[in-house]
Amino acid sequence: MEVKIDWGGPDGMLFVAQTGTGHITAMDGAPEGGGHNLAPRPMEMVLVGTGGCTAFDVVLILKRGRHAVTGCSVKLIAERAEVDPKVFTSIHFVFTVTGANLPRAAVERAISLSHEKYCSASAMLAHTAAITWSAEIIDTAAAKTE
Repeated sequence: MEVKIDWGGPDGMLFVAQTGTGHITAMDGAPEGGGHNLAPRPMEMVLVGTGGCTAFDVVLILKRGRHAVTGCSVKLIAERAEVDPKVFTSIHFVFTVTGANLPRAAVERAISLSHEKYCSASAMLAHTAAITWSAEIIDTAAAKTE
């Protein structure tokens, strides 16, 4: 895996990243740090990647278990250390999983497997951050019968 990061120049802190798969994203800093607030902060991108990694796992595990999952979102609420390096010290993942007749046990198992076995990003962050999670299940089958 490879990425290339290019600085946008002396008038700011905008960085453009190109991934090995050819995708492009930008990062910027807050004005008090010399940025122009044009894109997410690099540490926000760490959370974005981690949330994407674990959501991907949860959906894949539920699909492989032949569960009727139709939606999955995850909100990450993180705290950082007050001194440099300002690593994440806690991250709480709030999952909302939607589908027809999804067993709570299956959803919780998928989330646990992601965090304990499959998600490389949360495994790395667990070295500095207390990882916790909660799950809400929205049953679309129940909504249709009401």
